[in-house]
Amino acid sequence: MAALSAWFWNERFWLPHNVTWADLADPAPGVEYPKAGHLLSALPLALGIFAVRIFFERYIAGPCASILQIQMELSRRAQPNAILEKVFTSITKSPDSRHLEGLSKQLDWDVRKVQRWFRHRRNQDKPSTRTKFCESMWRFTFYLCIFIYGIRFLWQSLWMWDTRQCWYNYPYQVLTSGLYYYYITELAFYWSLMFSQFTDIKRKDFLIMFVHHLATVSLISFSYVNNMLRVGSLVMCIHDSSDFLLEAAKLANYARYQRLCDFLFVVFSMIFFGTRLIIFPFWILNTTLFESWEIIGPYPSWWLFNFLLLVLQVLHMLWSYLIARIAFKAIMRGKVCTNPPFCPDRNLLLLLLNSLALGSFTLSVASAVSLLSLLVFLVRFVVVLYPRLCV
Repeated sequence: MAALSAWFWNERFWLPHNVTWADLADPAPGVEYPKAGHLLSALPLALGIFAVRIFFERYIAGPCASILQIQMELSRRAQPNAILEKVFTSITKSPDSRHLEGLSKQLDWDVRKVQRWFRHRRNQDKPSTRTKFCESMWRFTFYLCIFIYGIRFLWQSLWMWDTRQCWYNYPYQVLTSGLYYYYITELAFYWSLMFSQFTDIKRKDFLIMFVHHLATVSLISFSYVNNMLRVGSLVMCIHDSSDFLLEAAKLANYARYQRLCDFLFVVFSMIFFGTRLIIFPFWILNTTLFESWEIIGPYPSWWLFNFLLLVLQVLHMLWSYLIARIAFKAIMRGKVCTNPPFCPDRNLLLLLLNSLALGSFTLSVASAVSLLSLLVFLVRFVVVLYPRLCV
């Protein structure tokens, strides 16, 4: 076990050249550096956040849903049937015609009755609109609060205005209380999301979201251990800047305020475009790839960290394409409200659709710009950094 621990915490991987763990173990009085053990404090905090979420959804979000007349839908439950339940849980939730015919003969049921049973059974596993509203309201509240805290903290930080400050005196950068609370709270929140996946209604995107939360926890933990907190805090703030707007758009959609939903979606798209496809590559990647190279030089965990950030940028481009598709489909579908009190007039609806069209076009252009920026970084790497590797 000791050999495995020594291999995992190898100084030559985690730290720059000529720096050891012993150098960071005994800082001056009143000075604190990040330690891996600090990450354990996120686990009890995650349980606390999970408990707060349960209280919030029941006693705050629930009454808000009632005020907005979002009621719990009473879906028709499938009648108990051991054979069909076994097929549903073990084989398929949407049987093809061959399976339907076999089950029909086995149960002496009409094929349509078997289809109806599977449809009712699938609907049982779908969360109600009220449940989704409460979950989105909780996430909206957290994302908004953590973004306000993050932007307020970073506004007073030198590295927000000069990203080279992320690397001066690295890794001997003092861990402030504000930075510690920001990091641990974000980490605890994503741990709580992982916990809640096993208690919430299981959804079809369970595995995708689990991998997403696991990757987020890993990135936050990785940047904390090797004291890249300054640039990590910038990355977290950039991502938080649009998340609360997406949840706000969902809330408006569940409450059937279509005009507000469309408006919030456009604003979300624009901020997503600005942060993920412009600020992130030209500000964050620039400092992690080039400014850090000039100030501290590369080392193994530096390469891994930048590789993960580049993968994240590719995901940003993919998500931008998906958002553009959503906007395009909304335009093609010509979505019209069915609830008269919330319906916009025709001219306003056309204006909103034109805004979505502009957002879709802009995101498509932004994806191309982002791809071009990655190519620029690649060329710059070959021209500027590659010769240094060969020395």
